[in-house]
Amino acid sequence: MQKSLAIFVFSLFMLCFGATAQKVTYSEPDPDDARTLNFEIVGRMNGNILIYKNYRDLHYMAIYDAEMRMTEKNRLDFLPEKLINVEFIQYPDCIYFFYQYQKKSIYYAMVAKLDPSGKKIGQPIQLDTTAEVNYASTSKIYTILNSENKQQILLFKIGTKNDRAHVITTCLYNKDLQLQKRSKIVVPMPERNDFLTEFTVDNDGDLACIKGSGTAQNDNINKVSLLTKAANADAFVSKDLNIAGLYLDDIRLKVDNINKHYLVTSFYSKARRGNVDGLYYALYDKTLGKELSTLKTTFSEEFRADAKNDGNSKTAFNDFFLKNIVLKRDGGFFIAAEAAYSTSRGNTLNRWDYLYGSPYFASPLDYYSYNSQLGYYPWGRYNQFNNNNVTRYFADNVILLSYDAAGKLEWSNVIRKTQYDDNTDNFIGYTILNTGDKAHFIFNVQDKRAMILSDQSIAPDGQIDRNPTFKNLDKGYDFMPRHAKQVGARQIIIPCQYRSATCFAKVEFN
Repeated sequence: MQKSLAIFVFSLFMLCFGATAQKVTYSEPDPDDARTLNFEIVGRMNGNILIYKNYRDLHYMAIYDAEMRMTEKNRLDFLPEKLINVEFIQYPDCIYFFYQYQKKSIYYAMVAKLDPSGKKIGQPIQLDTTAEVNYASTSKIYTILNSENKQQILLFKIGTKNDRAHVITTCLYNKDLQLQKRSKIVVPMPERNDFLTEFTVDNDGDLACIKGSGTAQNDNINKVSLLTKAANADAFVSKDLNIAGLYLDDIRLKVDNINKHYLVTSFYSKARRGNVDGLYYALYDKTLGKELSTLKTTFSEEFRADAKNDGNSKTAFNDFFLKNIVLKRDGGFFIAAEAAYSTSRGNTLNRWDYLYGSPYFASPLDYYSYNSQLGYYPWGRYNQFNNNNVTRYFADNVILLSYDAAGKLEWSNVIRKTQYDDNTDNFIGYTILNTGDKAHFIFNVQDKRAMILSDQSIAPDGQIDRNPTFKNLDKGYDFMPRHAKQVGARQIIIPCQYRSATCFAKVEFN
């Protein structure tokens, strides 16, 4: 009897241990990779992991097998010397590699088709050009968007030479890169502080974006319009959203392809440049062409105290930015927002140091450079040369909010963390692994002088499980979780640094 009980207890222990255990497989550092390597995890194809690497004018597609051994490294020798931007869309049998570059006064938007080994199929295709760019552009002019089902691909640019009327040029393609519609639309911008942001394309090929206006530059948004353009149309339809006298900040737009809705969310305050009071959200029906509901959640004192590590609870949400917005099949939605700020020589940089509270929005000389990567630059912010001016980046707590289809708050919770690093934000922040039953928030925690990878998972009912830190991690590896990418149902690739070299770890959840 005792022996049977011992076997049962041991089996239960092994079951519990196996349920939370992770297998970590590292790639070997590539001696040819520079410390300032640019990279992007493209995804998994035919059981292999594809990672794009770039250093100066050298561009490669590295192929890793299931054991993270690099089996191929194919140079993309058809590319020009200097690229300004690259983006990828992955399909089951191929990859579209979009890139932009400038030659003399002409700016080119190109695409190449790659096979599962990263080798070019056919010749690159010229999608569009912009002439008379009489300056050396360091920011991209074109933006590539794809629909949720990847059947629609949209290329667009926004000309801003005329402050009172911006020109949007759009090129809509199907998944075979056949041009479906090209449009050139003038959008009136009558107010000095009008701006365009949050572009998205839905499964029908329809384009939507937000037109906002602030009371002054780097100020709250006091007017919001939803602009929509049908796939075959040559004009936008503008609908003013009811913001009920609120001041918005950090506005976001998501398309609900299942229910044919657009969801607009934003933090709000009741006073201009005031403390964040809560979350505003509006639901727009695409089929009916009208706003269905406008609601707001005022954050309670209890939630404020829970979200703030220290200090005045009135300012608890002033450093938070919307990071993840996930739509549910029933029309509800889930939001994760992270506290992020930086200091430089004693000066704290917060949301008022960014245009309309958005740390990724930038406007170069004659064209918008719209970055769809929320909150961060493609490979992080890194300053290795200017050591006399130390910038410290912070990433603190994550708030979680879940709403039902009627816009009612179901639950809220807080993932607690305190992170900082000097001159780079590559090692702070988090990534999410969705295993279906739970969402795992993976991030670094400070343990003495080392950073240890941690996992906190959240269930559909809002319950947080604070799982033990990752076990048996090899020493010397510093993980960059916010640059990670999920490549399987329970599999994620996390870039890491080992002795100043960039390598990659495959983490499998049992």
